[in-house]
Amino acid sequence: MFHKILKSGCKAEESKLRTGQRLTNLISLFCILSWRVFWMTMLDRSAPDAPPTLVLTATEIGVLDRLVNDKPKARKTLSHYLIKIARLGGYLARASDPPPGNTVMWRGLSRLTDIALGALVGKEFVGN
Repeated sequence: MFHKILKSGCKAEESKLRTGQRLTNLISLFCILSWRVFWMTMLDRSAPDAPPTLVLTATEIGVLDRLVNDKPKARKTLSHYLIKIARLGGYLARASDPPPGNTVMWRGLSRLTDIALGALVGKEFVGN
């Protein structure tokens, strides 16, 4: 699974870098990203009631709260926020759907990272 995330999610083979050192640096970064996606997916299945701050920053939690609608009186657990990330990646979250997989988690985390970065930059320019 880790290799699939590295190959399909990060698209490591499509790199245009030519030197060994640059490829090593890129693959090192991709390994960290792939591990995070895989870890989050497995953590959702093994410890769904854990606090979301175990995996997410305060900015990421705030962005998810504003972007993805909640069900009324939803518990704010790790599983709740990881489903929100998966929904950003295309997961439909229907009652009969299996837990989100690595692909939708990758796409959702990629979108969340871009949006959270935009929020931080906007906050810096505009202020609170």
